[in-house]
Amino acid sequence: MNTLITGSLAFDTIMVFEDQFKNHILPEQTHILNVSFFAPQMKRYMGGCAGNIAYTLKLLGGQPIIMATVGDDFGSYRTRLQELGLDGDHIRHIEGQFTAQAFITTDIDHNQIIAFHPGAMNFAHENSVTDADAIELGIVAPNGRDAMLQHSQQFSEAGIPFLFDPGQGLPMFDGDELLAFMEQANYAIVNDYESQMLMDKTGSSFTNLAQRVEALIVTQGAKGSKIYIGDDVVEIASAPIERAEDPTGCGDAYRAGLMHGMTNKLDWKSCGQIASLCGAIKIEHAGTQNHSFTEPEFARRYQSAYGEKYPL
Repeated sequence: MNTLITGSLAFDTIMVFEDQFKNHILPEQTHILNVSFFAPQMKRYMGGCAGNIAYTLKLLGGQPIIMATVGDDFGSYRTRLQELGLDGDHIRHIEGQFTAQAFITTDIDHNQIIAFHPGAMNFAHENSVTDADAIELGIVAPNGRDAMLQHSQQFSEAGIPFLFDPGQGLPMFDGDELLAFMEQANYAIVNDYESQMLMDKTGSSFTNLAQRVEALIVTQGAKGSKIYIGDDVVEIASAPIERAEDPTGCGDAYRAGLMHGMTNKLDWKSCGQIASLCGAIKIEHAGTQNHSFTEPEFARRYQSAYGEKYPL
């Protein structure tokens, strides 16, 4: 089943601050904040929400199609996507622009401070959902503002079920726009912090928001996740991990697992558990696209984590 992944492709520069941010940020002085974090470790990875989701979905055996815009510096990333067998027909090159760049500093508690340059992502609205054929499920992941608005409307008008994933793009929209997203989307996913922001911006209760979509998924990091379907709540336990190496991209891996379960018509509990395991595997590896597994390996770990046979 073809799954259209609309969102960013980006280069992630990840730096590690070997202390806690809270030891160096004085709450009473944030109005004159001037702080530097010494980060002796630095690595550069290929990332972006669309790339990350598609990467893990491909590992699971899915058929992701990436729709994004990139800059003049994208050559090495495009080559890698081709080597991975990921469809690049709807990745548009914008001349004279950089590919989007994220600069991420992580402390020893896995808190993150991120600076993001959108570059070519600002032109993502030049892509149209209708340009892709035979799409049965989509996602509107963080992207250029106009692109997120446009792609959501296009999915809705085409009758293609899709997942609304505002992520770090949520602050770009006002309450009315966010409610429109929730009306157009079939499903929505946020983390616990974003769920509070969504309520604050829209002035709607969580119950009201959950009623606007077929399912509202709230991720809670190590605490697991919850899937709200009408008046019912499916609680998903986090999968055990060997070590927490790097949280960057765990949410994207979760979304890939969720969509894989959805495209295979699994129940919500199974979808959530596949998603949770994808996030757990990702956190054990540095970077957003450096984890790997075979389908039999994933099935064995799923059974170990949840005491159930892998449903696919």
